[in-house]
This record gives sequence, structure tokens and C-alpha cells, in this order.
Amino acid sequence: MDPLDAYSQAVIAVAKSVTPHVASVRMPRGTGSAVVFTDDGYLLTNAHVVDSSREGTAVFADGAESPFTVVGADPLADLAVLKVSADAPGAAEFGDADRLQVGQLVIAVGNPLGLAGSVTAGVVSALGRAVPVSNGRAGRVIEDVIQTDAALNPGNSGGALANSAGEVVGINTALAGIGLGLAIPMNSTTRRILSTLMVEGRVRRAYLGVVGAPAPLPDAVAERTGQRAGVRLVQVVPGGPAERAGLRDGDLVLSVARTRVSDAQGIQRQLFAEAIGLPLPVTVLRNGAMVDVIATPTELTA
Repeated sequence: MDPLDAYSQAVIAVAKSVTPHVASVRMPRGTGSAVVFTDDGYLLTNAHVVDSSREGTAVFADGAESPFTVVGADPLADLAVLKVSADAPGAAEFGDADRLQVGQLVIAVGNPLGLAGSVTAGVVSALGRAVPVSNGRAGRVIEDVIQTDAALNPGNSGGALANSAGEVVGINTALAGIGLGLAIPMNSTTRRILSTLMVEGRVRRAYLGVVGAPAPLPDAVAERTGQRAGVRLVQVVPGGPAERAGLRDGDLVLSVARTRVSDAQGIQRQLFAEAIGLPLPVTVLRNGAMVDVIATPTELTA
């Protein structure tokens, strides 16, 4: 009989499959981790890891080193793309964070405190968290973050958060307290951001000036519309496009650009470059009544 239990077997298998695709990255101002994103040498890490650095060195699990340049960074999503100049391992296998469930096993692989190839395990503690951007102004948050109790330490940032199948479903990004780790989800929105960074080096975004959280619709509204959840506005930034359009704290957003939304990511999908300066219809539930407003997003600046 195999002396290892199923939990241990799963963690060991993921560690073996993911670790070769995770690098330690070193820059003049600090260190972190990165995950091989493409077979031709693009790596994915956090924007806060590279900060203002434009180059550095990536060290892989087998000891191979390669200089890299920073192709682009998006501080609002806390994502950055690097390009190594020498051969790198093939891309990690990436999954879809939208399929994650609370309580699901996840494994973090990174280089905490400079200790290469460190592996910790835990569960998905919560989904859809919103985290304020540390150097941003009011209303700037990283949306739809994964919360996990897998132990993370300085240097884990930019490393992989994988599911039990060895698929990278998140990029570890920050610590919010002892026993609390956070990760940027790998999903369609993240992939769009990364593709834009690879081509253009930056992401132009439309700015609405709201912070929201998923919330259920009243039963009567849900039965009438067939929609079960919306996004409760917990903050409408004073002077921002949303406030100027008449949106208020406490409004329950049902749709943006005539597309139903049920989480903050649904709103963010409508706020890329093509929405800048154009009328954006928003439908909200307020005091039991549906209210339609037209907002005009501005371009998000640093």
C-alpha cells in the first residue's frame, strides 16, 4: 500500500509539474517570482515585483539563468510581462480560475525569502475579493482576487497558484495578513490584459470610478428578469464619471453596456480602451426600481 495519502500525492504531483516553470527573478531593487507563460520565453509576474525596473535576471529550477527585459506592466491588475533573452522552459499549463470553488485545494509555488522552489498548500478561502492598490488613489482596486490560506511570504509574489491538476489558476500577488494570501485569477480578462501587454506594453483602460461587490437580487426582481445577482456599489468615487452620471453608493448594478453583470469582473470587461469617452449605459436597481443612467468613462491615468 502506498504510504502517501491522496492529499500528499496531489501536492507532490503538482510540485513536480509546476516547479520547473517557475523562476526566481532578481532586479536591482528586489526579488520575486515569475511563471513561464509562453514557449518562446515570455514570463508572467506582478507589476509590483518589477516596480520601476526595466531588466533583471531570471533563475530557473534547474539553475539556468537568463537576462530579461520588462515588456510591459499593468499596475491596476498587478500584472507584468517579462521576456528572457536565452532559452527557457516551456510554458506552464494554465487553467481557468472562474471554475474555482471555495474549499478547493490549491498549491503555491514560488521563491519566498529567496528560497527557490518552495511549495505550500492550502484551500481557496474566498473568491471575488477586491484589494486596494497600495499606491493608487481612491477607487483604485485590484478586482476579483482569489483568497487562499496557502502560506505566502515576501518573494512568493509573481509565483504560481495551481489547482490539483497542476494548472496555474492564479498569480500570487500580496499578503493581507498572517495566514492570508491573495492571487490574481487566470481567466479571460487576465489573458486579454496579458495579450495587450505583450503587444503594446501597457493597457489603456476606461475609468468609471466605482468599487463593487457581488450581491443577490431580491426574489421578485430575480424572477422577473431571470438574473440572480448584480454588483452592489460600495463606493462611488466623488467627482468621477459614475457620480457625474448619477450613480450612488448602494446602487445594485444589473447591466453595463446592456450586458448583465454579476461581479466586479463583469464591469471591468466593459472598461477597456474602446469605452473611453463614449456613452456607457448602466442599469441599476435603486429603492426597488430600475434606473437607467448614461456614464461617460474617462481614460484611467497613473
